[in-house]
Amino acid sequence: MKKSTKTLPAIITGVAILIGGIWMINESRYPNVPAFDDHFTRKFLNKDKKAADGFYEFKSKTGQYTMWFPEEYQVLHKYREDYTRNGESYENWSAAYIKPYENDQQTYAINVKFSENDTKSELIYVESLFKEQLGSKKPKQLETSNTRIYYNSAYTYFRGTNQHIVHDSKENPPNLYVAYVADKSSDKVIKLIYDSVGENTETNQMDRKKWFLKMLKNIHFNEGK
Repeated sequence: MKKSTKTLPAIITGVAILIGGIWMINESRYPNVPAFDDHFTRKFLNKDKKAADGFYEFKSKTGQYTMWFPEEYQVLHKYREDYTRNGESYENWSAAYIKPYENDQQTYAINVKFSENDTKSELIYVESLFKEQLGSKKPKQLETSNTRIYYNSAYTYFRGTNQHIVHDSKENPPNLYVAYVADKSSDKVIKLIYDSVGENTETNQMDRKKWFLKMLKNIHFNEGK
C-alpha cells in the first residue's frame, strides 16, 4: 500500500510534464506575434498563410469572406458585444493594438461589420456611412476585379462631448479611416473603420494610407454562399 502511495505522485508529475511538453510543442507551431498569442484571435487566422508586410489571412466565421489581418492586433472578446454574428448573414467584430507611449498609451483599433445590403441602394448606404463618420458625402473610389471600394479619412478629436472633424490632412494627419467594400457579384458588403487615439499615433500619413488600402484590396467575398 505504501509503495502504491509513493508511485502516485510520480505518475502525476510525469503526466504533468508530458502535458506541458505537448502544450509547448503545439504553441511553438504558431507564429510569434501578438495576434497568435491570443487564443480567441487565432481561431480566425491561418497560421500557414502569412500575407505581405505583417498580415495574416483572416477567415470569417460566417464563411462569407476572407481578408488580411494585421499581426499586432487581437480580436476583442471580453464583452459579448465585442464579437457578434448571426449565421452566415451578419458579423461584427473589433480588434485593437495597444502600444505604451511615454507615460500613456497609443490605441489603434479596427471595426469590421459584414452584412448584406441591396445593391440598388448602394449609394444611399455609402452616403449615410460617410456622412455619419466623417461628415462627408464624397468618398474616394477604386475597384478590384471583384469589389467596389469607397473610402476616405480625416483627423477627428473631441472637445468636451463634441466631435470635431478636420479634413485638411496638411494641418493634421488623419486618425480615422472609413471604408465601404461591396461585392460585385452579390449584395455582400463590409464596412471597415480604423481609428487611433493617443499622442503621435499617426506620424506617416502615406504609410498609414497604404496599410489601410492593403486591407481593403484584400477583402475577398466567397462565391456561391
